[in-house]
Amino acid sequence: IPTAFNPDGTIYEKGLRNIVRFIMPHVHGFFPIGTYGSGPLMNLTDRKRALEIIIDEVNGEIPLIAHVGSADTNSAIELAKHAKASGAQAVAAISPYYSPNLPQDYLFRYFADIVDAVGDSNFPVFLYNNARHSGNNISPELLRRLAAYGLGGCKESSFDLIHYHFFQEAVKDFPDFNLIIGTEAIFVPAFQMGATACVCGIANVYPELVRKMYDEYMAGDIKAALKTQKHVLNVREVTKLGNSFAIVHYILKLRGVDAGMCKRPLLPIPEDLEKKIKQSLI
Repeated sequence: IPTAFNPDGTIYEKGLRNIVRFIMPHVHGFFPIGTYGSGPLMNLTDRKRALEIIIDEVNGEIPLIAHVGSADTNSAIELAKHAKASGAQAVAAISPYYSPNLPQDYLFRYFADIVDAVGDSNFPVFLYNNARHSGNNISPELLRRLAAYGLGGCKESSFDLIHYHFFQEAVKDFPDFNLIIGTEAIFVPAFQMGATACVCGIANVYPELVRKMYDEYMAGDIKAALKTQKHVLNVREVTKLGNSFAIVHYILKLRGVDAGMCKRPLLPIPEDLEKKIKQSLI
């Protein structure tokens, strides 16, 4: 989910609580302080504070997988320990960003250190595979190695169903491993391949639409789910007309949600793009 900010870059608590209340009735869980949550744009103090606000507003109604990925291991562990103590149900971490193309042994140690610090049978650690943002792609062999070590799950955001398949093959001997898809763009085919959960960026602005697709699929109405999938893709394209973080904040405003603004260096979208987006969504 997005994090709301004031114009000076501080956390806008009221706006963040507004976002939680807007999305929560339609979803089964939250993945806060991740990409849309601007985690990498915040210092550790603000990341902790944002998570505390979200956990307080959720008040135990749905589970949270708190994103704690950082450029360095110590920061990720500090955030993971804080998330566990604050009431999150799990943590997830993207590969170390700003250190691209790390050897697989380096990546193993990064995630293994987080598992060692907080992971147990009641508190899983997820790997967030997003090479586009981290510069480090996780191989199926590394995922299997980490699953054997105690990794509890993976948010797979390569947008590649073939890669998703080989991830499934890698962890097939670990029945409790949660391999979830990290985009609504391939929701239906990923679920047909066996995915059981999805972290959906579009659910930040149209949570009821993504929930409709989920409910149709789970009810066995694949034809209806595919029709909604196409609708979701069309809406998704609108969010890609400019910076998607800023566009999400603008669409929330259109929907009557006071969600503050994105954090610099991200800027609000220009007026001409506002008009284009508004016309596209009507």
